[in-house]
Amino acid sequence: MTTGYQIKEQDQLYFVTFQVVNWVDIFTRKIYRDIVIENLTYCQKNKALEIYGFVIMSNHIHLLLKSGTNQLSKTIQEFKSYSSKQILKQIETGPESRTEWMLNIFKQAAYKHQRNTNYQFWTHENHAEHIYSNKFIEQKLNYIHQNPVRAGIVANENDYLYSSAVNYNGGKGVLDVELLMLRWKTY
Repeated sequence: MTTGYQIKEQDQLYFVTFQVVNWVDIFTRKIYRDIVIENLTYCQKNKALEIYGFVIMSNHIHLLLKSGTNQLSKTIQEFKSYSSKQILKQIETGPESRTEWMLNIFKQAAYKHQRNTNYQFWTHENHAEHIYSNKFIEQKLNYIHQNPVRAGIVANENDYLYSSAVNYNGGKGVLDVELLMLRWKTY
């Protein structure tokens, strides 16, 4: 299904959301969040993916990114394909109390789309929004960093490990990001 949120400018900055099918809360487990971090790091080093902000929530990921090779859609597709394979492998082989339940959901989702084989982990949409101004950058970064606060996971954005908030506040996060120069930040 085609949506209005498409990546048309492959060399531009975008805010994207990757959603797990049926909003399965898989990223409540550290092992799956770490797989995402490893795959994003790989894309940074080997696919020239520039990440300016991110947050991994329980069932979706928000990213502020662009491609250094002007192939953002291709890089996203490769990331989603490879990360889903790794996560599904971990579900099947690792200690996971919800294995049967999750695999059943991912299998049912695959039946709904011709381009899937056995399982579908991510939805096909990326909800990509082209970033066109400094104000929009600040709005999206704030949205990303405040997501765990709004969800009641932490009281302070800097306390959430799987977010770029700590990077923007002078710390070292679990994923290196390209810091954008913001005009000001007030608390």
